[in-house]
Amino acid sequence: MPRVLLIEDDPSVREGVELGLRRRGHEVRAAATGEAGLAALTEFRPDLMLLDLMLPGMNGVQVCRRVRERSQLPIIMLTARGDDFDVVIGLEAGADDYIVKPARTEVIEARISAVLRRITPSGQGRTAIEVHGDLAVDRAGLSVSKSGRNVALAPSELKLLLHLSAAPEQVFSRQQLLEHVWEHSFHGDARLVDACVARLRGKIEDEAGSPRYIQTLRGFGYRFGPL
Repeated sequence: MPRVLLIEDDPSVREGVELGLRRRGHEVRAAATGEAGLAALTEFRPDLMLLDLMLPGMNGVQVCRRVRERSQLPIIMLTARGDDFDVVIGLEAGADDYIVKPARTEVIEARISAVLRRITPSGQGRTAIEVHGDLAVDRAGLSVSKSGRNVALAPSELKLLLHLSAAPEQVFSRQQLLEHVWEHSFHGDARLVDACVARLRGKIEDEAGSPRYIQTLRGFGYRFGPL
């Protein structure tokens, strides 16, 4: 089972989430502050981080940015209802998904599984490496390079690129992308898609404001190419 690092300052939430995940077989390390959570990263080596946004001292957004400076560890934010502004900032900082508290353990576990599936090979039957302009997409190795240099992508960014590039010029609505990339079967939050697109463009485009690869069709959604 995945190893989960939980950073949450509310004792009741922290203990409830930790107990629920342990009962389902997860190994969990819990921390009450961002500083303590970052200190545990190297020793614990988690497969995923559950990160509360509203932390004392170093807040969740700052923790997320610090992690993204050195790692593409999957990150799911935990947020209270009404923290819309903080959700957007957290997504822009590099979080892969978010969960509104309080949430049942089965919901948290389902989101964990969905995020981790984004870094599981799914390119069987396709050419392993596809070249699109300056981009080389290795579906088997789950890696992307631009002009010969590796591009570090978070799980949601990688799966979004894999999904769009598998059908060049096909337009996908935000809801379709939520269902395929984030596995949100309900009417989900389009901010997840828009924030991920913005981060991805910042990494693979020559000019994020004039995208060559991930293009917007206003009123419809996004597509890959034409190059």
